[in-house]
Amino acid sequence: MSSSCLFALFLFFAFSLIAQAVVPDSETFKFVNEGEFGDYIVEYGANYRVLSISSTPFQLCFYNTTPGAYTLSLRMGTVRSESLMRWVWEANRGSPVGENATFSLGTDGNLLLANANGHIAWQSMTVNKGVVGFKLLPNGNMVLYDSKGNFVWQSFDSPTDTLLVGQSLRVGGPNKLVGRVSEKENKDGPYSLVLEPKRFAMYYKSNNAQAPMIYFDSADYLSTGNNTLNSLKFASDPETREAYAYELKLEYPNGGARILSRPKYNSTLTYLRLGIDGTLKAYTFYDKVDYSAWEVTFTLFSRDSGDECQLPERCGKFGLCEDSQCVACPFPNGLMGWSKNCEPPKITSCKAKDIKFYKLEGVDHFITKYTRGNGPISGGQCSNKCTTDCKCVGYFYHQTDSRCWIVYDLKTLTKVANSTHLGYMKAPIV
Repeated sequence: MSSSCLFALFLFFAFSLIAQAVVPDSETFKFVNEGEFGDYIVEYGANYRVLSISSTPFQLCFYNTTPGAYTLSLRMGTVRSESLMRWVWEANRGSPVGENATFSLGTDGNLLLANANGHIAWQSMTVNKGVVGFKLLPNGNMVLYDSKGNFVWQSFDSPTDTLLVGQSLRVGGPNKLVGRVSEKENKDGPYSLVLEPKRFAMYYKSNNAQAPMIYFDSADYLSTGNNTLNSLKFASDPETREAYAYELKLEYPNGGARILSRPKYNSTLTYLRLGIDGTLKAYTFYDKVDYSAWEVTFTLFSRDSGDECQLPERCGKFGLCEDSQCVACPFPNGLMGWSKNCEPPKITSCKAKDIKFYKLEGVDHFITKYTRGNGPISGGQCSNKCTTDCKCVGYFYHQTDSRCWIVYDLKTLTKVANSTHLGYMKAPIV
């Protein structure tokens, strides 16, 4: 028999053995969502039931913020710290399970989350892939592994809104984070952070706009040169051999990194989260103290820098932002005091004869910072583009370079020093 035939035969038997590998009965499990709720405070004011899968400070739980709608989630924090415990991974956001739902690992190697009626809400899709066991690792990564210890599946490959230390986003793999819609409603919200070949970008999805609108671009934030950014890893390492400080950073493939902050203690128990409001923050759990164990150790949109004005909903449905503060509500008859009730004018007709525009000087929309708009075109052409577009609620025009941006949702406008940056809000003629 030729060597090529022998090699082919070897591969056949090798793959056959892998396919036949089963999880030993001693490694299988089945948890039922039933019983008393936990006593300690957790994020979102949730009710929760703990499972016996844990590795301090992580523990797997069923939790709900709406009665009867449970998420299988990984909790971070300890009872001893008397601090709020946080949810850092979720299996089934947007597909809740009910009472008596089950979470199981069978001999076929598949993790399965199912309702009491058998309806599957989530699964690892690892049937007959050589899985022999399950572990929750000390870094918070849950893994299914084969007989050689290789990971067949890992929770680090399916983030929701959070990255733990050591976890990566990858182009062609798990390449984005999506914020939840609210504390009480556990489904995907309007904000996302997406890893792209040259950057990571943050987007806001409006109900009025066809496509998500960018509000942050990392092209100038990360020093990647001309290299393709095919992965981005959240990391924490000692700054020196003596570990006088730790560095929280984003690492990219060429060996470079963007240092986010330098906490003066071991910050390996940290997570990076895309928040409900579109913020990006790092929260560090310092397990050496008995209270106030959590600290915000990094904020992308800092209040001191005024960058909060770049957040689309910083000033609610409509407002003018300056130095991170909501300073006014721009009405047709002038700037009025801002409140949470500020809203743009309601347009009831698409006809040009029924609408007008009112002008604001020295303002930008959040998309103007990271997009080029249209142009060069005249101000009249820009106005006409919005007038003839029924969904357009306003436009922004930079006189110096004749650039035009048509917008379908206003939200937060930013006050800028350049008076040639103009905003025109569509309003009804009354």
